[in-house]
Amino acid sequence: MLRLAQPSLRRFLPGVLFGLLSALCAVGLLATAAWLITRAAEMPPILYLSAAMVGVRAFALGRAAFRYVERLTSHDAAFATLPELRVGVYERLVPVAPDGLGGTRRGDLLTRLVSDVDEQQNLPLRVVQPLVVSAAAAVASVVVVWVLLPAAGLVLLVALVAAFVLGTVVNAVVSGRAERESAGLRGDYQAALADHLGALDLLTAYGALGAGREALARADAALTSAGLRRSAGAGAAAALVTLVSGAATLGILLVGVPALGGGFDGPALALVALVPMAVFEVVAMVPLAAGAWRQVAASADRIATVVPDEVPAGIPVDGPEAAEAVPAGPVRLALKGVTARWPGATVDALSPVSFEVGPGDRVLVRGDSGAGKTTLAHVLVRFLDHGGEYTLGGVPVERIPADAVRRVVGLCEQRPYLFDDDIRQNLLFARDTATDAELEAVLDRVGLGDWMRARGGLTARVGDRGALVSGGQAQRIALARALLAGFPVLVLDEPTANVDPDRADALLRDLLAAAGDDGRSVVLISHTPVPDELLTRTVRLG
Repeated sequence: MLRLAQPSLRRFLPGVLFGLLSALCAVGLLATAAWLITRAAEMPPILYLSAAMVGVRAFALGRAAFRYVERLTSHDAAFATLPELRVGVYERLVPVAPDGLGGTRRGDLLTRLVSDVDEQQNLPLRVVQPLVVSAAAAVASVVVVWVLLPAAGLVLLVALVAAFVLGTVVNAVVSGRAERESAGLRGDYQAALADHLGALDLLTAYGALGAGREALARADAALTSAGLRRSAGAGAAAALVTLVSGAATLGILLVGVPALGGGFDGPALALVALVPMAVFEVVAMVPLAAGAWRQVAASADRIATVVPDEVPAGIPVDGPEAAEAVPAGPVRLALKGVTARWPGATVDALSPVSFEVGPGDRVLVRGDSGAGKTTLAHVLVRFLDHGGEYTLGGVPVERIPADAVRRVVGLCEQRPYLFDDDIRQNLLFARDTATDAELEAVLDRVGLGDWMRARGGLTARVGDRGALVSGGQAQRIALARALLAGFPVLVLDEPTANVDPDRADALLRDLLAAAGDDGRSVVLISHTPVPDELLTRTVRLG
């Protein structure tokens, strides 16, 4: 993660150079102004001051101009890495989803993929570049002061090292833990908020709305407390750096005043005494950079935990042998002694099962709760890996890319996901070239045509996760999507689970009729009785 977040040297170096020029101009401005004012008090001919006057103008303009260009170049470099970073995270996430993400709450996962990924841009902007610029500016300032007065250069060097070390330590002590925990607390809050809003109707029905709000308030309070501790740490570090800066100026005066005379005069003393004010303004970024590093590292670690280097055991991975295509023509699906277990589990969730599904077959899979019906559905679409033999058209699925398997075997889940959009958009992602006439036709096939027209047409919204439609209507919309996608084999996982019992039989008849009217094979997973005339055979699990 950190390697992806750091821009290439070609893109990163201009921002560092312009940042260093801006920092040196800030130091040069104060040093030149101090020398100019002190020298002017001696009332020399104006000719002796003209170079310093030009220098003050040049440093003042350069500080602002270089700062502006530095912002443009450094942010451009940091932002340029984000698309590659996001795509890289997504590509790593796809093989793991959905069954490899079962232990991550939805809101927390979203926070990792948005806020924690965004946090990575602070690695070049708030960590690497400030450290490089501060170190280079500090070295340059110490060298200049040392040339003018070695004792003053030594005082400045000691003060800078003390500010580096003490500022970083104080910041770590006061806010280090909060900076490491902020990303996790932000994820906890987002997860709690998503859970609370998603279960708002249930919490209201059971009178638990107040308890839910209290849990949300506790998560918010923990996040706010972490933010306050981070601010306190930054303030304490800034105060310490300011204190050391004043001590450095006092120390330079103590060694500089006795050295007056000869080649070291009053204007030179003013210069070396006031340089720390500008240098420490730049050095103040170091403790903040250390704090930013803790936040960046914590966010990177959170992303890595859901996007691992290696896909967990139990999740299918396309190997070099996965290069074959599903044979053309009618598809025959066959399982022989197939078993499976969920990621992280130590026992099989699916006992050995064997059956075949030929073209046009309608196979009912039954079993008690916990027998592995949903596990079987996920094996069929290659969300889960398996033991035993699983073939499509006589070809082992291990030799077929997982995406190719899913273009042949489609899944209508027990709780189909509906986007918070209109009916049209909930269908189009299955086949984005479909016309409105085709969408209306497929809705007619699944028995939703009149309902859709009564709702105002394809522009009727379905609500968040289908909140505005019934369980049966959600299943029919999911089936319409599957029909649009044209899967040769369709797996229906408990389609009547969220439907009233008196309507379950009618829904099953409609779903099987619509799903199989094109000669499509159907694997129906259901715990409710199904009329024998609708089926080719029945398989029992457990």
